[in-house]
Amino acid sequence: MTTGEDVFTEHRGLLFSIAYEITGSVADSEDVLQESYIRWAGTDTESVDNPRAYAAQIVTRQALNSLRSAQRRREDYVGPWLPEPILTSPDAADEVELAESVSTAMLLVLETLTPVERTVFVMREVFGFEYRRIAETVDRTEGAVRQIAHRAREHVHARQRRFTPAGDETDRVVAAFLTAATTGDLDGLLSLLAPDVRYLADGGGKVNAARVPVLGSAKVARLFLGLVRHPLPDMTIEPAVVNSMPGVLVYSAGVLDMVLHFEIDDGLVTGVYVVRNPDKLAHLGARPDASEQA
Repeated sequence: MTTGEDVFTEHRGLLFSIAYEITGSVADSEDVLQESYIRWAGTDTESVDNPRAYAAQIVTRQALNSLRSAQRRREDYVGPWLPEPILTSPDAADEVELAESVSTAMLLVLETLTPVERTVFVMREVFGFEYRRIAETVDRTEGAVRQIAHRAREHVHARQRRFTPAGDETDRVVAAFLTAATTGDLDGLLSLLAPDVRYLADGGGKVNAARVPVLGSAKVARLFLGLVRHPLPDMTIEPAVVNSMPGVLVYSAGVLDMVLHFEIDDGLVTGVYVVRNPDKLAHLGARPDASEQA
């Protein structure tokens, strides 16, 4: 007989993905999974005809509740809010099943939806749940859910930014960008930045970070040249795939200080996302060899 633990273990990638795409938070997603498992454990599982779908439904409800609480907190957030970064390299494949749908570009668009709209969109457009099950989850009629899904889909498609998922092409662009930045090559940076590039930094008011978006290639290029002139102590940089985008992990004396990831379209950097809020980096930990450097 399949136990509750078996279901949550077998489908953890799916369940985590649902929670993360609704909340945009690793910490909140882990809390959602724990609370959902407790609720599952109190269910008469013998009466459940589709354990995977039912577990997903429980997780979705908890994630919706979590998002409603989080949105109230985000109204007082200092500076730009960015999702907690997740590594979507092959090593983390068991954590997130649908890498492209958790791109920072997409998650920021989802932030502009209401909690119910976001939940309906994620369940329908990302995971393909039936309207009937979605209606049960969000406590709406099936007809209302269809209207919400249509409205959310149009909203997302109108605002969705194009980007090239991480791969050889984007790796070359990031490598050239970092070389230009570290060598002070302003012209090189400008040649790699889209004219309307945007730079968003999330420090949460706890560390130094730009508190307003920086827009335009000239401003972003000069910002990076200024950052390079004041490097972190004992700084090391490691390449990574972050939210399905090419990125780098920046360490200071073996401690993760920031995560940068780049939105690239047609060979140009169209977006730079920087997460420095230490609360959003805790789940990524220190460098594996940090203890050896101590």
